[in-house]
Formats: sequence, structure tokens, C-alpha cells
Amino acid sequence: MATPMTPDKLLAALRAEGVRVVEYGSWRTHDRAGHGAWGPINGVMIHHTVSSGTESSVALCYEGYADLPGPLCHGVIAKDGTVYLISAGRANHAGRGDSDVLAAVVAERSLPAPSSMNADGNARFYGFECVNLGNGADPWPSEQLDAIERVGAAICRAYGWSAASVIGHKEWTDTKIDPRGFSMQTMRERIDRRLATKPGKPVAAPEHEPFPGVEFFKSYPRSPIVTAMGRRLVEEGCSAYGSGPGPQWTAADVASFRKWQNKLGDSPAYCDGWPGRKQWDALKVPKV
Repeated sequence: MATPMTPDKLLAALRAEGVRVVEYGSWRTHDRAGHGAWGPINGVMIHHTVSSGTESSVALCYEGYADLPGPLCHGVIAKDGTVYLISAGRANHAGRGDSDVLAAVVAERSLPAPSSMNADGNARFYGFECVNLGNGADPWPSEQLDAIERVGAAICRAYGWSAASVIGHKEWTDTKIDPRGFSMQTMRERIDRRLATKPGKPVAAPEHEPFPGVEFFKSYPRSPIVTAMGRRLVEEGCSAYGSGPGPQWTAADVASFRKWQNKLGDSPAYCDGWPGRKQWDALKVPKV
């Protein structure tokens, strides 16, 4: 069984992976001791804060609020990639979730859809809140996504886990939607690529933009990835744009991508305008 890292070991693991860390308040002793178990540790859970602004978001996660006392996570990942450590012990971040999901994380296999709330996630997961409104339009800067990748890799490396041990809150319970705006599967792929290198070493970026997941598009994001995709569709003669393309995902993007699906000769069932992985990879959207 994996025991929780000491504060010094957690800090060292993050810094070895190249994470820019700020030690916030009395993070080493700030926890929910006496309110449930802390460990054995089985994974890392990613959240979004539903807030804006670094200072206020960190303070909220540190203090909590009347109905849910802090700490609300172990670290807050700001949009510039800085990670503010606010706890090294039990934190109120995961709540109750599905024991079948926990079993899959322990076994490092594909996750089932969550349906039960019969396991204590606060005992089993490190939790990191990412500053984002969670509305599908608030952007996820590359610095922030890089920090999520590094944090996940740091903890997985410390325990000898693969990226299958990193999950989103929405994968733990069907009562949550976070994190919204990027694909956890794509993030796990990034973490596994990093784990194949030495700690802190640069990871070669893919030549083309990796598939962000259909959920990314169905959240109607505003992202430079959408612009880059639209430009490729125009180059392929698959434009349904009146003007643009632009960064906001719209019905015009759906119609344009449907043209691309038809051009690939996919069956009608797969020509709905929502990108699939093979269709996306075939488009070869330049890295943004």
C-alpha cells in the first residue's frame, strides 16, 4: 500500500519534475486530520475551481467556506503554471465516489462510468484545483496544462505509477463535471510521455495538436486550437464559415468538420460534425 508522502518528499518530487512551487501559509500542517483517514494513497485527482483570480482562488481553497472547511485540495494550479501548495494531508476535495472507479485506478486499467458514491476519495487521492471558471469558455493556457502534466507525472513517478492513476473529478462521481475544457485522456497521454523521460527533462512536443477529446468541443470552447482546426478545414476545402474561422467553437465549425468527415468517406453515423480521434489525427492540425 502507498503511504502519503511527507511534505518534504512531496515538495521535492514536484520540484524535481520542474514544477514552479509556492509554499502557501502553513501548508505542511494544514489538513483535515481527525475527520477521516489519510491513505493508503492510490492516485491524483484534477479539479477546476469555478473561480477566477489566483490570490482569491488560493485563499478560498486554503480556508474553504462554512459548509466545507479547507483545505479544499493539496495544491492550486494557477493559469501561469505556478502551483500553490496548501496541504500535505487529508483535504476536502474528492468527497465520496465510486469504489469500482477506485479499483480501476488501483489496477491502472480503463475507468468504468461512475454510478455509486460508496468510497472516500479524500482518503485515497491527492487533489489539485486548477483556476478556471469551468464554463467551457474560460481558456486553459499552455502553461497551466503543462503544470497539470508535471504535477501528475511527479506524483506518479514518486510512487511508480502510470498516468492511469490520474483522474478527473467527473471520472470519480457522476455528480461533478470538472475539469471542463480539456480531455483527461489526452492529459494522461501527456503524462505517460513525460514519465518516459528523466525527471524535469523537456518532452518533445507532438508535431501536430493532439486530439483534445470530443468533450472539449461539446463544451463550446474558445481556444486557439479551434482557430487552427478551422484554418486546416479551409485548406482542405471543407469550409462552411461565413467569416472566420475564429477561436469560438460554433455551429459553423460543426458544419465544416462534417464536410471533412464526409471527405474522409466515413459512414453517415460518424459524420455528425463532432471530431473523433482518427478524423482529428487525419486533419493534422498544427501545434498551437
